[in-house]
Amino acid sequence: MYDLVIRGGTVVTPETVLTTDIGIFGEKIAALGDGLEGKAEVDASGKLVLPGAIDPHVHFSLPVGGTVSSDDFYSGSVAAACGGVTTVIDFTVGAPERTMADDLRNRLEDARPSVVDYSFHGEVVGWRPGRTAEISDAMARGIKSFKFFTAYGASGRRTDTGPLYHAFRAIAEGDGVAVVHAEDDSMIEASAALLSKEEWGRMGTVAEVRSDLCEASAVNTVGWIAAKAGVRCHIVHLSSALGLGEVEEARKKGALMTAETCPQYLLLTSGVYGGPQGHLFSATPALRTRNDNEALWRALGSGAVDFAATDHCPFTRTQKEWKGAFDRLPGGLPGVETLLPLLYSEGVLRGKLSLCSLARVTSEQAAKLYGLYPKKGCLFPGSDGDLVIFDPEDAWTIRAGALRMNVDFSPYEGLEVRGKVWQTISRGEIIYADGRFLGRRGRGKFLPR
Repeated sequence: MYDLVIRGGTVVTPETVLTTDIGIFGEKIAALGDGLEGKAEVDASGKLVLPGAIDPHVHFSLPVGGTVSSDDFYSGSVAAACGGVTTVIDFTVGAPERTMADDLRNRLEDARPSVVDYSFHGEVVGWRPGRTAEISDAMARGIKSFKFFTAYGASGRRTDTGPLYHAFRAIAEGDGVAVVHAEDDSMIEASAALLSKEEWGRMGTVAEVRSDLCEASAVNTVGWIAAKAGVRCHIVHLSSALGLGEVEEARKKGALMTAETCPQYLLLTSGVYGGPQGHLFSATPALRTRNDNEALWRALGSGAVDFAATDHCPFTRTQKEWKGAFDRLPGGLPGVETLLPLLYSEGVLRGKLSLCSLARVTSEQAAKLYGLYPKKGCLFPGSDGDLVIFDPEDAWTIRAGALRMNVDFSPYEGLEVRGKVWQTISRGEIIYADGRFLGRRGRGKFLPR
């Protein structure tokens, strides 16, 4: 007899959709089959059963421009659980005077309250050739992906092309992944230098300064370097059709390049900047056009974009108070709790994603890229008992006040959604059920990769 059986649900995997029971013993999936019996049983009739979602791009407790993102590892992981996300990957906070091992120790302490499992990308700031041992040391500690910026030179976060190439080679030697925020800093600075005072004071100017051309230029450069270094390279928060084209060109030229996009780049456009609350949508890259939305949906459905993440980096209305210019705002939007419902309602139900694709882009592909598969990202016997039971008929309206994320603003406020998480199971434990969070502080585990 199993400890827990999920009975009668429609089980969705990246390969197929089937009706079967799932038996969990301890923290692991033990069997799939008919007529399984458990000490505890959940009737999932009429529901979809998917692998627990993985959000591989979140920013909990992130220092930004004199403030800190409003979700810490407890509130953010509770919100994740309520949205069917059973694993998150955050980032270390890099600095030139510290090693990545130091950064990891600090973030492990920050993450202790997490209620879902977690890992980290190593943020690379101030790295230079000659510090290769730091990368191998971080890998020995379970960090196999490393985040680079081609922008934010004024704050010291940009990595120029020379150090980028040498770092990529060091990461390739350890079969790691180079994760890149791709915006061309030189193009941004040149555009900003031409702005009038009036243009600085308009939120919509951000879409002109941080244009799709600046994203595409950076992807082009990064792709060339990645191909020459032989590294697996991943472009985060891809926002434009032009950037997507450069990802595809990089692959043709031999780059081992993957990419993610986010709900905000699938659903929102730069038109929101012109509204009375336009400043609340500050984030980088900037929001684009409806044509960009549609191009990214097609790429997500076809596999040209590998998976979806949220870049969850929330701030309150007070933190985003307008200070007279678009560059004085902390950048980031909340999203970890709404990833799965939005992709189902706006993707699957509108024919842009298949059910199998939903499992692929919310779980399997991220797990494979980041070295978590098959422990995470699938429903195989022996895998962790991470599942989400999803009610495809539950209709609701997104309201910031009803969400668990520590925000008083949602970029999707008032959007009518069909499909909602009914239960979330993490390592065999039901941590969310029918509107109630049931988990406990600190139950999440660090996942070395």
